[in-house]
Amino acid sequence: MGVNLSELIPSEQIELENLANRTIAVDAYNTLYQFLSSIRDRFTGEPLRNSRGEITSHLSGLFYRTSKLLENRITPVFVFDGKPPEFKKKTIQARIQTRTQAEIKWKEAVKKGDIEKIRLYAQAAMRLTDPMISQSKQLLEFMGVSWVQAPSEGEAQAAHLLKKGHVWAVGSQDWDSVLFGAKRLVKNLTLSGRKKVPRKEKYIIVKPELIEFDKVLKQTGLTHDQLIILGILIGTDYNPGGVKGIGPKTALKLVKEKKSFDAIFADINWEFEPSPQDIFNFFKSPPVEDSDIPEFKFDAEKLTHMLVEDYDFSEERIDSVLKKLNEADIAKKQSNLQKYFG
Repeated sequence: MGVNLSELIPSEQIELENLANRTIAVDAYNTLYQFLSSIRDRFTGEPLRNSRGEITSHLSGLFYRTSKLLENRITPVFVFDGKPPEFKKKTIQARIQTRTQAEIKWKEAVKKGDIEKIRLYAQAAMRLTDPMISQSKQLLEFMGVSWVQAPSEGEAQAAHLLKKGHVWAVGSQDWDSVLFGAKRLVKNLTLSGRKKVPRKEKYIIVKPELIEFDKVLKQTGLTHDQLIILGILIGTDYNPGGVKGIGPKTALKLVKEKKSFDAIFADINWEFEPSPQDIFNFFKSPPVEDSDIPEFKFDAEKLTHMLVEDYDFSEERIDSVLKKLNEADIAKKQSNLQKYFG
């Protein structure tokens, strides 16, 4: 999802420790989809569930990964999507159809016992529901972690928080926040660690990657406006797939040669419902809010009750994580956690 500039712009690999004492605005939907996609049974594709049949993969990923960030003295602020722009409706409808088709193929793969297709289609069939979002927000509050509700696109609000000096970077797997003007983007923030390579019996180490806005402009030789145009040519959430026949390298060459919006799109065969001008204007001036970031107090008792009693998590594992947070001096900031461990 979103624009992909990876082919044109290399990122800088960093250690998680390099982000200590930083506040990162995390793209919540992007992150929750990661957890729903990856935390599944490898043989059936089924997500984690509690005894009532409720999906808990998102809560598992959110709790353990967020705890890992806190242990490393990284302060996350999760930003949730609001109402998408009207011209994104067709993209959303297409995604719903894709998920429905994937769900059918997933069930067929399970009957055949095709492990690779089970994994592929199970991931494609994932859905993030309103109850999951509410559960995630509650979990974050009990963990003492701030979250922000964006009026529209979460990455636009995250980029705005950075511009206002509330955070140091945006954490997401997508490049969209860079088009929205975010000065720093951190990829793999909630994915870092040892990962198994699909279809192979080996593991790789995934580390955070840092992309800096000023370096992006320098490397590409573009202005911010031209970078947005480049993204539109390649394809965004509002014109998926981009302009036919124009790949990343061709798009970069075209923008450098013709430079201006009008000159670039004068001879383009545009086949999408929203005009390129509408998309450009949205990236330049998206709906955002200036409200302060709310603060929540860590409540170890409510957190443990929610995860253990309501969602059947292992109390032993939860206690182990809480002890690590306590040892990492989180207790100095969260008096309730200190009290919890006496």
